[in-house]
Amino acid sequence: MQIRIPLTSSLLAVLLAGSASLAFAEAPVKTSDGVLTDSAGMTLYTFDKDSGGKSACTGQCAANWPPLMAKADDKASGDYSIISRDDGSKQWAYKGKPLYTWKKDQKAGDKTGDGFNNVWHAAKP
Repeated sequence: MQIRIPLTSSLLAVLLAGSASLAFAEAPVKTSDGVLTDSAGMTLYTFDKDSGGKSACTGQCAANWPPLMAKADDKASGDYSIISRDDGSKQWAYKGKPLYTWKKDQKAGDKTGDGFNNVWHAAKP
């Protein structure tokens, strides 16, 4: 015996909502204007003092350069990995380089942190 359930718009919405939540389990990163951005379109940066897949940006540095944090159910894939920070929290990295935003960027597309102190750089794919 086969049971047929009509695909209504509300059922479709539920199915799509469920699949959308799965999409966010991967890196919340996209490319815009030649640089990597977070899901809000804010430019992502790398820090020259980071090495070995470890963040050297803590304390006041992390307040100025907020890490792109990963959630517990996020899964690394491709060039994106998840590193552990000193406080045990998780952070996204691209090709082993931890990713950050810059508190002085005001709107999507701003890149005011690129080249800051010659150690911060807009992350490029």
